[in-house]
Amino acid sequence: MPLAVVLILLVVGSILFHLLSPWYFTELASNWAMVDLTMDITFYVTGFVFVAVNLFLAYCVIKFRFKKDARATYEPENKKLEYWLTGLTAVGVAAMLTPGLLVWNEFVSVPDEAHVVEAVGQQWHWTYRYPGEDGKLGEVDAERISNENPFGIDPEDPRGQDDIIVYNPEVHVPLDRPVKFLLRSKDVLHNFTVAQFRVKMDLVPGMNTFMWLTPTRTGRFELLCEELCGIGHFAMRGAVVVDEQEDFDTWLAQQPTFAEQNAKPAGNATIGAAQYAVCAACHGSQGEGNPVMNAPKIAGQSDWYLKRQIMSYKNGLRGVHKDDTYGQQMIGMVASLPDEAAVDNVVVHIASLPDNESAATIDGDVENGAHIYAVCAYCHGGTGQGNQALNAPKLAGSSDWYTARQLDNFKTGVRGAHPKDYYGYQMGLLSITLRDEQAINDVIAYINTL
Repeated sequence: MPLAVVLILLVVGSILFHLLSPWYFTELASNWAMVDLTMDITFYVTGFVFVAVNLFLAYCVIKFRFKKDARATYEPENKKLEYWLTGLTAVGVAAMLTPGLLVWNEFVSVPDEAHVVEAVGQQWHWTYRYPGEDGKLGEVDAERISNENPFGIDPEDPRGQDDIIVYNPEVHVPLDRPVKFLLRSKDVLHNFTVAQFRVKMDLVPGMNTFMWLTPTRTGRFELLCEELCGIGHFAMRGAVVVDEQEDFDTWLAQQPTFAEQNAKPAGNATIGAAQYAVCAACHGSQGEGNPVMNAPKIAGQSDWYLKRQIMSYKNGLRGVHKDDTYGQQMIGMVASLPDEAAVDNVVVHIASLPDNESAATIDGDVENGAHIYAVCAYCHGGTGQGNQALNAPKLAGSSDWYTARQLDNFKTGVRGAHPKDYYGYQMGLLSITLRDEQAINDVIAYINTL
């Protein structure tokens, strides 16, 4: 009898939880209301079966409970019961499968007028490519992928010269216009998912997959990878921004084409040396850093990372938190670099400075630090050399006091909290593995040995 009571309470509790729960689907932001309907049908069919089976089980426990002198009836076959069970099961399965087949038919039927966007996934970030004025994307090949050509576009293909490239996890699409996402992976399985759009699709290495939708309301929607793609899978975030057509056209016009990116002149180290004079006041004439001025060593750091951080200060992604006192100082300093060309000049000059080893200022348990660093090594490399493909800067030889401060800033949300600082946000999530200040000191002590 107690078991029957438990089963009945389980059913009643489940129904109440469903009716009273505050959790439900996110608000729909696309044309795929059919997906919601399909999920509702599946839910109610399986819910009915769950209630019926458990109540029947409770009924059997009560009716056929132990009674003295009672004997069970042996009935090896009951064709009438079998017909009913077979028929009801067939109806239930058909009710769940048929809507899905109808949705799939729509899913693979992309409207001819659909706007095309290529989404490229890799550990652990998103990038995008749009066709240019010719309306066609250029040929790509994995063998051509490099730091200078991250999309692997064929430079000899004239169709690729006007391709619009967005090396940023945030993509824009126009409102009320069908968009077809061409999906490509550089390394492992990924999955392109925006919960509000209801449709998603895997990115498979060596294959081109696709999905389509029509955005029905403007807004900024979080993009997730829902395929376990490695240690940073949970932090592989991006955003799909749905704009009014005019706003979308304005944004798209600001993005560079493949040809423009290739034609961009390299930085001038001679000009950069003069522009570096402002930076030298804190970071030193040789980029050696100065702890008294809270200025880290920058000589020897990855050039792409230096540029990203300077641009982050200029674009308001860093130094905006009220507790980031030193970051706020940097905002004023980078204002002396008027444009991206000036930033390139300074970065090229910094690359020419000698990479002298910084003095260690932090002690810790090196053995424990090596154990902790195993997580960091996935991106930053076993010797702390950094990896541009994973957006991980060089750690070896850096100012240890500065690295420790930034790890603490990531942990406390002082850095990486801006909604568009996707790579800082990733570090904020991964820094949770450092439980306390001692863990930070231990891993820093180990990095000092690299």
